Amino acid sequence: MDATYYQLDMLKTLNEKLKNSDRINRAFLKISGHAYCYYNYNMDCFEAAGDWQSLCGLQIRYLSDLDLLSDYVAQEDTDTLISILNAEKSGQEMVIGTVGLREGSIQLEMIAYVNYSLTGSPIEKFILIQDISRVDKKKKELEYLAYFDTLTGLCNRNYFVNKLQEYIDKAAAMNTSVSLAMLDIDGFKRVNDSIGLILGDELIQDVGVFLKEFENENITVGRFGADVFNIAIFDPGGMNSMEHIFSRLSRRLKRPFILSNGDEITITMSCGVAEYPEGGDSSFVVIKNAEIAMFRAKETNRGGIAFFDQDMLDEFLKTISIEHRLKDAIETNSFVLYYQPQFDSMTGALRGAEALIRWRDYDGTIISPADFIPVAEKSGAIIAIGNWVLKEAISTLSSWKRQFNFDGIISVNLSALQLKKDDLDSRILKLLSDYNVEPKNLELEITESVFIDDYKEVIEKLRVIKDAGIRISLDDFGTGFSSLSYLRELPIDTLKIDKSFVDSLTNDETTGIITESIIKMVKQLGMKTVAEGVENESQYEWLRNIECDTIQGYLLGKPMPAIDFEGLLYKNMSNELEKENRQNEKKRTFIIPAEFPDDF
Repeated sequence: MDATYYQLDMLKTLNEKLKNSDRINRAFLKISGHAYCYYNYNMDCFEAAGDWQSLCGLQIRYLSDLDLLSDYVAQEDTDTLISILNAEKSGQEMVIGTVGLREGSIQLEMIAYVNYSLTGSPIEKFILIQDISRVDKKKKELEYLAYFDTLTGLCNRNYFVNKLQEYIDKAAAMNTSVSLAMLDIDGFKRVNDSIGLILGDELIQDVGVFLKEFENENITVGRFGADVFNIAIFDPGGMNSMEHIFSRLSRRLKRPFILSNGDEITITMSCGVAEYPEGGDSSFVVIKNAEIAMFRAKETNRGGIAFFDQDMLDEFLKTISIEHRLKDAIETNSFVLYYQPQFDSMTGALRGAEALIRWRDYDGTIISPADFIPVAEKSGAIIAIGNWVLKEAISTLSSWKRQFNFDGIISVNLSALQLKKDDLDSRILKLLSDYNVEPKNLELEITESVFIDDYKEVIEKLRVIKDAGIRISLDDFGTGFSSLSYLRELPIDTLKIDKSFVDSLTNDETTGIITESIIKMVKQLGMKTVAEGVENESQYEWLRNIECDTIQGYLLGKPMPAIDFEGLLYKNMSNELEKENRQNEKKRTFIIPAEFPDDF
């Protein structure tokens, strides 16, 4: 009796376990969105589970219901459906097919699995059905994200590089060429800062929409960065030439882009072009060289186009080399200051000197500032270099004051990046205090380029420096964007006449008139003038006759090391002492009368 109850209890437990397992399996099917059916040939037993109604619009209860699926499946997929439903006739264990429904865009994957006996007769069959539309949609979304830029709809970087390589491989086989243009919106950061990120993205979209018009079977357009676009052309020529495309682009950019808030934004784009095979034998090399050309366009012809060549690459590699060596030069203090004397044009007295940096490379050669200063400004290394120059010049000025009683002016060049530093004025004043140098003995030279980014902010900072007693000089006047109309607004003490004026003032009447007018006007504004690049007597006499205050140039002194300049200071000090002695001698000399009194 106990054994019977025990067996019944075991059967009950097993039955509950099977029911629970079946419930779990059905729940999994419902969650997964799948449906299946099972048929046993020997027992003629059929069972269906899952959400057939949602998947194909038909409730499956009996084996015969499966035949009704042909009314719901697209006409062209009927044969596929029949092959799955009659899978046992194929002799294969598994038959897989995809069918689409007549209504909607649902794609169903159907899998039939058949078990056979040893004699080859079918024993049982399983049919599984699942909606792959969502999977397919997700796959397409992932493919889109992998190949296209979501903001503009253009090719993204990875896809573009692959497409460019396809063009190059095809061009190599057909003995033709491929052009690549890299386009960058000029000053986009300033535009983006002024209109905001959302409108900035809208501007990028508008540019992308226009560039997409160039696409065809031989032209691919991609977005490479925030405001950088690339255009690849297979077998360029005629309407598909880079010159034609850039001409169309230039005409479009003359008209403003109108944003959703009504703002009208006018932009320019600089373009660099490299071509296969001259500009590289792979997509990566061609892209790199197009970028080099694009930077050249920005430097020399902003808003224009530049074509890559070997000279451009050589110059680029030279710049990279200098940039890397600059880091070591800053760490090892491989710089030295030279001093070019400045003299009063009327009296010949030594006014002071301009401090000029030189870089002594590891092999002892001197690298010109014209080569490394532009590189330092781009990389930001000019900040560290400029700070060293200020400290070195002020400490030297202090030494000369003690040794030679020098009360002249040392002029130091200041970069635009240095002027952007908030602590510039406090740093300079601290150096003057530390070395016991009066502010009036320091002159800071700026060029017109410092006003490009933020005119008002620079003016305010210069006023603070000038109010502290430090002199301000405007260098290279007339070679940049400045005009006489705003000259009165600048807090400057000295105006330097650029060498380009001095070179031709004696043989070009127009230059002479302009130079004389500038000097007269500057004097009326209470400023001093310095003419640089004076190399012969005729230039010197001409400048002295029009009352230019100070002369600087090879005629009177080349840039020289501090120790050589100290020879000038010693001579200057000796002359001052001699002059003072003569004056004292005069005071001690008296005239003896012709007749003396008796008691003399």
